[in-house]
Amino acid sequence: MATCLLPALLEACVVVGASVDKLQEVRQAIISGETSEPLLLDPEVLHVVAPPFVTRTQPETLKSRVKRRRSFLRKKRDRLSSAAATSNQGEGVLEERGERGENGSILKDMDLVALPQLCFPVGGLQVTTEQKKEQFHFLIFTDMFGNKTYGVVLQYYRPVLDGASFHQSGTGTSEVLNLFSAYSVCIMSKHPYFFALKDCLSCLLIQLRSCRLSDVNEKVKDFAAKLSLVPIPPPGHLHLMFTLGPLTITLPSRLGNDKTVIDLDLHLSFLCFRPQKLLQVLSCLLLEQQLVFFSADFAKLTLISESVLIFVKPLSWQHPYVPVLARGMLDFVMAPTAFLMGCHLSHFAEVAAETSDLVLVNLDDGSICTSSSDSVDLPDIPPAAADCFIQGCQSLQMNFDLDQCCRGSSTDINEQRDQRRAWQRRLNDDIQRLALELIVNIFRDVIYHLNYEHRVFHSEEFLKTREPSEKPFYKKVLETHIFHSFLKDRLNKKADPFARMELDTRSEMQKKKMMLEIPSRLTMQEIQARRTSSITENRLSRRLGKSLPNLQDNPTIGCQKNSLLTRTVFSDTALKAPAKPVKVFGLPEFPASLSLHSVQSYYSELLHQLGKAITSVQNEDSALLARFYYLRGFINMLCSRRLDALSDFQNLYKTDTAILPAQLVLWLVASLHRDERQQAQRRPELKRLIIKVKMDNEKPLIQTNDHVKKFELPRHHLHEDAFVTCVQECGIVKDVATMRRLFEALADGPVKQVDPELFRVFYTFWKEMEAEARDVHLPSEVIEQLDSSECVYKLSARVKTSHGVGKIAMTQKRLFLLTDGPAGFLEITKFRDIKEVKITSAPFLIRIPSLRIYTCSKPEVFEANLKTDTELWNLIVKEMWAGRKIADQHKDPQYITQALTNVLLMDAVMGCLQTQRSISAAAKLAYFDRIKHEVPMMVPRITAETLKHKINPSVDLAEPQTVHVLLYTPGQLTCKDSQWEMNPKLWVALSGGKIVVFDAASWSLLQDCIQVGESQVTCMMGLVHEQVWMGSQDSVIYILDTNTMTCNKQLTEHRSELTGLSVDTRHPHNSQYAYSCSSDGTILQWNSAGLTVKKQFHLTCDRLSSIQIHDGCSGCIVELKKSGTPHRRFALPVDLQSMPSSFSCFIVIPERGQLWTGCPDSADLFLWHINNPKHPLKSISLPGISGITCMIQVKNQIWVGCRGRHGVGGQCDGQLRSQVLVVDLESFTVTKELQAHSDSIQTLCSAENRYVLSGSARRDGKIAIWNVE
Repeated sequence: MATCLLPALLEACVVVGASVDKLQEVRQAIISGETSEPLLLDPEVLHVVAPPFVTRTQPETLKSRVKRRRSFLRKKRDRLSSAAATSNQGEGVLEERGERGENGSILKDMDLVALPQLCFPVGGLQVTTEQKKEQFHFLIFTDMFGNKTYGVVLQYYRPVLDGASFHQSGTGTSEVLNLFSAYSVCIMSKHPYFFALKDCLSCLLIQLRSCRLSDVNEKVKDFAAKLSLVPIPPPGHLHLMFTLGPLTITLPSRLGNDKTVIDLDLHLSFLCFRPQKLLQVLSCLLLEQQLVFFSADFAKLTLISESVLIFVKPLSWQHPYVPVLARGMLDFVMAPTAFLMGCHLSHFAEVAAETSDLVLVNLDDGSICTSSSDSVDLPDIPPAAADCFIQGCQSLQMNFDLDQCCRGSSTDINEQRDQRRAWQRRLNDDIQRLALELIVNIFRDVIYHLNYEHRVFHSEEFLKTREPSEKPFYKKVLETHIFHSFLKDRLNKKADPFARMELDTRSEMQKKKMMLEIPSRLTMQEIQARRTSSITENRLSRRLGKSLPNLQDNPTIGCQKNSLLTRTVFSDTALKAPAKPVKVFGLPEFPASLSLHSVQSYYSELLHQLGKAITSVQNEDSALLARFYYLRGFINMLCSRRLDALSDFQNLYKTDTAILPAQLVLWLVASLHRDERQQAQRRPELKRLIIKVKMDNEKPLIQTNDHVKKFELPRHHLHEDAFVTCVQECGIVKDVATMRRLFEALADGPVKQVDPELFRVFYTFWKEMEAEARDVHLPSEVIEQLDSSECVYKLSARVKTSHGVGKIAMTQKRLFLLTDGPAGFLEITKFRDIKEVKITSAPFLIRIPSLRIYTCSKPEVFEANLKTDTELWNLIVKEMWAGRKIADQHKDPQYITQALTNVLLMDAVMGCLQTQRSISAAAKLAYFDRIKHEVPMMVPRITAETLKHKINPSVDLAEPQTVHVLLYTPGQLTCKDSQWEMNPKLWVALSGGKIVVFDAASWSLLQDCIQVGESQVTCMMGLVHEQVWMGSQDSVIYILDTNTMTCNKQLTEHRSELTGLSVDTRHPHNSQYAYSCSSDGTILQWNSAGLTVKKQFHLTCDRLSSIQIHDGCSGCIVELKKSGTPHRRFALPVDLQSMPSSFSCFIVIPERGQLWTGCPDSADLFLWHINNPKHPLKSISLPGISGITCMIQVKNQIWVGCRGRHGVGGQCDGQLRSQVLVVDLESFTVTKELQAHSDSIQTLCSAENRYVLSGSARRDGKIAIWNVE
């Protein structure tokens, strides 16, 4: 949420120069011959102006504005008093008109001692005999809390007149001597509008050149007063425009809450440096060096410094940052910490002599060196990411004239400026995208070494996966504060641009690994890439960050496969999407005077224009509408129209909650007068807002967990719970049940505990196994025989087999023999083809056991003398065989992944124990082989034929979660008014408001966690407006954008838990109407386009649990007419009325005149005739169930989700306890009994009548995908 209280452009305006008395002394000294040289004087603060600028009769809201916006560089009291004393030496330090006391508070908050030096950073105010051109430069001040204030400085020259000529015009000259003195005007703002404020000062300069010196203060005050009326645009694509003098000035907005305002030319850095040198500068920032920028142009120092800090976003510089150092501040470079500072080029040698650890960057010639060497001996950015960045730089079009060759000459300066701004905006977007790709390419793999639950980063494991040429860089960067802050954001799952780009550019292989928790090993594709291409040429290609992993090869799109990182890399033509169009809103003309009446008239006109803008986009663009509501709410608040302001901010819930100024709304509610509160109680939307604000304010503050742990081996004996936590932290396995079996394998003695030394040996052995697998060497001929996704997980010693001597290798799919002969590769068997595995005595070595494998595909038996490893390999092969068999039967690839994890744990247990009990300990981990023998695992034929696939939405969690709601949204190649290309999606609601999204074309994971409130999502509905509505237990309807996957809209009209959502799809003209119901009996009809309530009904009942549309009416157990009055009531059947039961689900089939109902504690499905609500027409007994939880109609079938008769046991013990039953609508018989879940079915949904998807409760927690006949 936005938290800026009063976002206005101007913070203060300060005039700096020399006092008239001082200038007269200098003039007299030169005339009398006491000095003939132009002098450098100490500058002084002559004039300070800051809001408010109206009289004391102003509204109290305007008065509060000063107090809430002065946070500029608070310093110690001795400096404050010094600043006040210095200021009083000048003329007109404070504004009069009775406002001296209020404006005087500025001096208490601002460090005016440093400001004069920074306005004249060369060393002082210059008095010359010739008039010089004006100059601009930029300042940035950072307080102890990291808050920044930005300054834009105009430095110009005025003639020094004698006393008699003091009141002459600014163009007058002295008859005796021509002297000119420098003055500075500094605008301060909380927002980095460098070029906009520079344009403002350029307009002021026109007036200062022609006015008398005595009128300067009044001109500056009038100028500042106008800027104080300018609000700051909210985040988004709405820019503000105002006219000042001859120029039309535009204030660009932030593109999002997690982005900063860009009001500078980012390509200036590319003009100062070659790409290789710019990468060196960025490397120094990431490694937190002591950097000093040098230039003969002070303006360049700040602009380039800001640009490079933008390039490393979302990493944030957290050290001293002073882009402009005055001559008297050079000792700052002696600071012992990392810093980024800027100095005039003339001080280069002086600064270089201070210390030997400085990195000196010359912006004027693009060179980089250290204070002790002509070169920089620091690790470079990883070469793969660097090459991608350098190639990207070559495509940047950084010449405006080339872009304008085909255009005619503009006769309007503002039109020409608009063209330049549009070109610069496009270029800035391209540069930011390129810089973000660089950061993603550098730090992408960090997320694969994070343990989110325990906030652990496995830095050593991450370093092991780096190339040798990259390790020096990563070793240093992992120890920096900037990276530590970045880690906190990753562990907090911050949805910033880095996270979005990383997710959008994952390859199919990466998505698969994330979904199945595949143990870390190199695939054949990655091994081959290491040999066939150099790291710097082929690891990352041009535009790596812009891969579109779900698209198949298309000859019309230029792309190339990057085999090492298994990503698809597209060319520019395929990647560049048109930028979202920018809307510019023009502010009214500034008032001629500063009276209260004039200011009120200005705001009234602004409110009128905003009202017209709101009306014009009411049903077209909700994002733009939200920005207009935000601005109008801000202006209403300034005019003390608190209720109107709250009403505007309330509308942000329906348009874009991302820009809701929560702190401002809280302050507004607290400031309401009694009569205003009474009026608010009579306005339902304000009453709801006040209640919500009060409830949110009463919630206890939850401290954000910001710590990052580094995994440490245990020092004490581990009991089971401590062992589970330790294994979770070290990242070996996530599944809790597997961890408990591992504990049983390692625990010894009557007291079940694991010795810390044993755990250390086990952990070391596990990591050594990973390292050995990464270093495995396979001939190219062997790699060609394997699938690109296969990994070698275990390799035996050289053994004698029935097919010769060699090494047995195991992948997730097969066993093969690396023979000593020329063939090299001999497939032993695929795991799914195994018939039997047993240990026997080898005929060629009497009494020495050997392993025999019988297969379906080959008549001969494979036999191997594995010596002491025979029993281990016997366990391994049987476990993989059982896992593959179960995975194939259940169409669930996670089973083979879990079997593979079990096998690797067996190997590690055997390696760390080295005792007689090691094989029995390892056998405890053979989970699938055990349950295969304990219970029958054969899936019924009908289930196997109907089941297409299974997916696990809780794969990233330690334990499964209940699948509460499923929603399928169809895809489309192009979207209206959008450049998005969409595959169909499956939306999954888990516990606690977590939403997981799958690509329904490939069933790959798109979004692992979208947080929708804090309560359980109870219902979901897709709409044609590219929206998904989600009803929650907290009574709020959350609206997600299916393009951006963001939830920025809320409907808060309900007062109780949402229980149902429905949309009228029977008639196209009614598709914009949606219905929602809550447990208290409230039913609302919505205009989904405008998000407004059209009708409201209330049904008296104990609990309203569902709603459906039937013949244009909303129907539940009580059928309602369009007016909302009850039409028919369907009561529970007589035999169920004695039980504490209720209807759990129902289906209305109007063309058949049928109503189907089910109850949670009855095995009967009831069929009603719509015109006979008293008695069910038919009762269908369903076999093998204890209750009905959900049902849907698909074609001529009713699919019923049930709860099994026995619901006790583990999550995967082979017993399928719940069924999906298919009932034929013609014969009223059960045609299919489908068994795929080990817990009750919670939800069903249909995918375009081709598939039915079922989600189960937490003991199973999976989603089954069924074919529909």
